[in-house]
This record gives sequence, C-alpha cells and structure tokens, in this order.
Amino acid sequence: MKLAENYSGRPPAELPMLFQRILQNAIRDFFRRQKVRSAWVMPLSNLFGADSDEDHDPLDTLEIDENSKISSRPAEQLEQKQVLDIIEKAIATLPLRQRQAFMLRYWEELDVAEAAKAMGCSEGSVKTHCSRATHALAILLRKQGIEL
Repeated sequence: MKLAENYSGRPPAELPMLFQRILQNAIRDFFRRQKVRSAWVMPLSNLFGADSDEDHDPLDTLEIDENSKISSRPAEQLEQKQVLDIIEKAIATLPLRQRQAFMLRYWEELDVAEAAKAMGCSEGSVKTHCSRATHALAILLRKQGIEL
C-alpha cells in the first residue's frame, strides 16, 4: 500500500527497489517495537512455558508458604502495606548520609566494607551512620505505635 500511495509516479524500473526498501523498513520497525514492548511487558506464558493451557490462570498455582511473612488475609495485607508506608516515610526523614548507610547495609545487603567504598568514607563512619539511623527509626516508629 505504501508503494502505491507514495511512489505511483515513479518509473516502473525503480518500483522493485522501493518495494524492497519499504518491506525492510517495515520489518525493522516491527522488531524494534516488539523489543521495546517486551522490555516493559513480559507475557505470563513466559513464566510457565509455551505449552501451558491458554485458559490456565497462573495466579491459581501460586501458594503462600506457611512460614512466609506475606499474609493471605486482605486485612493483614492492608496492615502490612500501611506499616511499610510508615517505615518508608520514616526512612525519608533521615539525614542523607544516615539514609545512604542504612539503605546500603540493610536494603542492598552490602557488608560494611562495600558500603564504605560506595559511600566514599571509612567503615567506622558507615557503622556510626547505621547505628544513628536505626536508633532514629526506632524512635520515629515507636511514636507511630509500631514495635518491630
């Protein structure tokens, strides 16, 4: 269609080359779009293999481990989410260096030496910042009625 719409006035000898170029560009565009889409969206069928039943709901197969801290009851899930929101807000109130040390050590699970290297300071400084951050968080969370 693009060939007929855009290049109908061209000599017939040029049409095969134009058609080939249009086709190559269309194929390239298709694969570029697919690559971008697949970077943001993963089909659920990829999680379970291509041979799975189309009517199969993958969420039906997920089970919560009895030892898991994830609650199966909606009320408990809501409470956990609210507690996590309060913790995130408390972390956001920490001074920058304390927040960095805390996040590197306890969220990223880096050891003291790795955190010190990432922060560009001594290991003792990381320990001090982490200690101050944990004490400050404990006080902030206790004020909110949260005992961890």
